[in-house]
Amino acid sequence: MTDRARLLDESFLRKLERLRFAVRRVRAGQIKGERRSTKRGTSVEFADYRDYTRGDDLRRVDWNIYARLERPYVKLFEEEQDLAVHLLLDASGSMDWPEGPEDEKKFHFARKLAAALGHIALTSGDKLIVSTVGQEDILSHPSLQLRGRGNTLRLFNWLEQIEPSGAADLAARLREYALAALRPGACVLISDLFSPGGLREGLVALQGRGFETTVIQVLAPDEVEPVLAGDLRLVDCETGSAQDVTVDGAMRNLYRRRLLAWQAEIGAYCRRYDVRYIATQTTRRLDELVLQDLRRARVIR
Repeated sequence: MTDRARLLDESFLRKLERLRFAVRRVRAGQIKGERRSTKRGTSVEFADYRDYTRGDDLRRVDWNIYARLERPYVKLFEEEQDLAVHLLLDASGSMDWPEGPEDEKKFHFARKLAAALGHIALTSGDKLIVSTVGQEDILSHPSLQLRGRGNTLRLFNWLEQIEPSGAADLAARLREYALAALRPGACVLISDLFSPGGLREGLVALQGRGFETTVIQVLAPDEVEPVLAGDLRLVDCETGSAQDVTVDGAMRNLYRRRLLAWQAEIGAYCRRYDVRYIATQTTRRLDELVLQDLRRARVIR
């Protein structure tokens, strides 16, 4: 296995390279990328090449290049612009669950998902900005800004160095991020959404700045179907506060109903603010989540 495939295997990476982020509105970027801009070229002079994708006009394929490289490229005669892709990864203490092997934890799953989405952005020619929420103030925590398909290994190395800790005030962190961001674009929050203040105010701030936001909620199986029973003391892994409870069948049923109601509430206000919402579990295969669920939700295409 190569260094590049420490988080994701090579076959999956190759599948990701055929995808790109889907946005509803055309945006003007800073450099020529692979997306059609509202700005038009003033002549039909050759500008650049990009990879051929299904649906492109075959008259724009450079067949001389194809004969030499056996790979189709399309000539660009008008300005095409890049997209800013913002990935916000929840690195708070609650993501370090469940206890046990690292590869079963929520944060490990979230980190791999961020790696996959980041690789899509880099291979599409988009500008990628990756930041964490939780741990500390999001503005003082260094973010990673990359562009170009050659930076996947830098992205993976950066993600592998993060360890979840602390508490997350998602609404405050998202609001701070929205106010500080210089280039709104596609924004994906990957989190369990365990935050006392919720995230509604943060979503409103992001949408108000012009972000196209997606929320991906990642939960562990035992958070959806608890297996605990008896008299227990539950300890909050972020704050350390404790609560004595008695867990029986009736309590588990109540928990499930409240979990479903909570997720339904999140889904309702995400729809109200034109935010995509996807709930998943760490048992979901990552390739199915990306290639099926996220494509069906039109996060990527």
